[in-house]
Amino acid sequence: MNKRISWGALMTCVGALPVMAETAVTTPASAQEADSVSIELKGVEITANRAGVKTPVAFTNVGRKEIARKNDGRDIPSILEMTPSIVTTGDAGGGIGYSGLRVRGSDASRINITANGVPINDSESHNVYWVNMPDLASSLRDIQIQRGAGTSANGAGAFGASINMLTDSPSSERSAMVSASYGSFNSNKQTIKVSSGLFGDHWTVDARFSHIGSDGYIDRAFSKLWSYMGQLAYRGDNTSIRLLAFGGKERTYMAWDYASKEEMEEYGRRYNPCGKYTDSNGHTAFYADQCDNFTQHHFQLLLNQNIGQFLTLNAALHYTKGDGYYDQYKTKRTLEEYGLSPFTDQDGNLVTKSDLIRLKNNDNDFGGGMLNVRYERGPMALVAGGAANWHRGNHFGQVKWVRNYVGPINPLQQYYHNTGRKFDSNVFIRGDYDIWNGISAYADLQFRHIHYTISGESDNFDWNTGDMANLGIHRDWNFFNPKVGLAYNNGGHRAYASWSVAHKEPTRDNFTDSDPGHYPEAERMFDYELGYSYTNPLFSVGANLYYMDYKDQLVVTGQLSDTGNAISVNVPDSYRMGIELQGALRPTRWFDWQINATLSRNRIKDFVEYIYEDEWTNPISFDRGDTPIAFSPDFILHNAFNFTVAGFEASLMSRYVSSQYMNNAKSEDARLDSYFVSDLSLAYTFKRIPSMKELRLGFTIYNLFNEKYCNNGYSGAGYYLENGAPVIYRYAGYAAQATTNVLATVTLSF
Repeated sequence: MNKRISWGALMTCVGALPVMAETAVTTPASAQEADSVSIELKGVEITANRAGVKTPVAFTNVGRKEIARKNDGRDIPSILEMTPSIVTTGDAGGGIGYSGLRVRGSDASRINITANGVPINDSESHNVYWVNMPDLASSLRDIQIQRGAGTSANGAGAFGASINMLTDSPSSERSAMVSASYGSFNSNKQTIKVSSGLFGDHWTVDARFSHIGSDGYIDRAFSKLWSYMGQLAYRGDNTSIRLLAFGGKERTYMAWDYASKEEMEEYGRRYNPCGKYTDSNGHTAFYADQCDNFTQHHFQLLLNQNIGQFLTLNAALHYTKGDGYYDQYKTKRTLEEYGLSPFTDQDGNLVTKSDLIRLKNNDNDFGGGMLNVRYERGPMALVAGGAANWHRGNHFGQVKWVRNYVGPINPLQQYYHNTGRKFDSNVFIRGDYDIWNGISAYADLQFRHIHYTISGESDNFDWNTGDMANLGIHRDWNFFNPKVGLAYNNGGHRAYASWSVAHKEPTRDNFTDSDPGHYPEAERMFDYELGYSYTNPLFSVGANLYYMDYKDQLVVTGQLSDTGNAISVNVPDSYRMGIELQGALRPTRWFDWQINATLSRNRIKDFVEYIYEDEWTNPISFDRGDTPIAFSPDFILHNAFNFTVAGFEASLMSRYVSSQYMNNAKSEDARLDSYFVSDLSLAYTFKRIPSMKELRLGFTIYNLFNEKYCNNGYSGAGYYLENGAPVIYRYAGYAAQATTNVLATVTLSF
């Protein structure tokens, strides 16, 4: 094995090396041979949005080996949590269920996420719900995280990062894999994966089925998840075609209301306020079906065609179907808001408010196509292409039950219905040119057009009209997103500088929770990146400076719409700036040390906060000056010590996240404290077992030192009058995370 290549694989944490080296570290010879054949048959890649060493952006590659090592049932954000500038969150507290990540302080609605180049972000909310794609990690070849504006991509604008996932290549060898995990909180995973190997000289079939379950660390925050992946592939001399289907079904008990510090002190850290009500006997109870239920299917047809020596064509058709609802108990709701008439109870009292159960439904269709052509000859590489995608989302609410209701009510009576339609298209041309002695120039020009409409009734009741708020949204946006830069690669040195422009349209909630007087405008960002790294067989170091300058960024200011919803407002000036430091050391073949840190400053200039009397009327405003952007810690540190000896692996991984505010007003009453969390991972791989390629046993102790911490939450504020003067009060909820817990895994490969 080439020592430099082995070391280069280790250095993927630095983000300066291509994906190809990722599997080289401590990979046994038999696995290397299998990988080499798999690469030969790798088939179709939509690589137009992938960065390489000549691309002047900050990126990190996470390869198959690293994904497999961490894939014990926890969600993809947990697999990526040791990469630079990433902070993960979780509602259930144990890494399974509703989870998320932020990159440079930007949440999933500002991170462009694709699978084989196909957008994964929801077209309207721009969010990514990993719970709808459980155990996708078991079918991934690698993941690339581009920080900042990144390269041109399909789907939502990248305002913090892009995450580009590639699914498994077709396997030329017949194989099977069975994996099972079990641990704290009844967390468990079962995966079966099979490959037909090559048949008929051209064809392969691969399939996977998985189940994941957990009771959750937080009370009742259970997850019941099922998923699948199927792939039929054809490989000819110059043509590769893949037909993929993957998806999942989830049932997850809500845990997103979070608990206040006072509730945690009274009921414990695991307290979950979701579904709470008072039963007919006056006792506190929790609604058993307070669950989110969703099914999502993804279909992709991918084509790769070599045209002569220098030209390659990639094309894709895709369709995603999503359908589901969440079931929610609501206490003392005004009946009129749900299309119900007040009623007279048995005692002759007029009842205008009552407990009820509502269902909120989504029925989504998303599809489209993309095409790109790559030309590479001599010092020049060019990629040109485009995509067109459409989305239809039906949103409607139903009343399932009303306590003691008297009068006619239809089963599952509908109280609102609206439809969002979106057409999103783009064309781009991107290229790099070798100028001289390792110096290359880069340019990436994209034009994007979006047409978006929403028609029907909102789920918000308008007290001014006495009916559900009417929606009549018709918007068009045209964005030009240029990116230019220079890169230098020579003798282990990599340096780059770039300037990029990114635009982002508002989300669905920015319209439905607002009103015509507060409809937002699109956002714009100028991204400046400057980086350097050096790699040799002993160590690697790297640094990246960034400045992300926002115009009209949408932030929460405390303002409410006419229907009483918190709205996001365009603020003229805000920015994120920082330095990302990365390094690694490998003094021996059996030990390496990896570390990365981000120091940043994230600010809104001249922020004005609005606070309402009793959280509803008579707003007053406060000029807070320059304030930190919510959920943006100033310091993040990831550290890992890794040992590999004769089939035995051990890793001690630690994460430090400094304190962060949950609002934009720098309120001490709405702050997440800093935390330092360590995980210890142990594994042993047995070889030379009869009728088996290998047997791998793994055991991980999460939160080794029993840190009691929270990584997400919400906050609010209001005021009341006392002696004619306003008295401000604030409140907050916190997403408590699990104390010390364990997961054990066994994987059999045939």
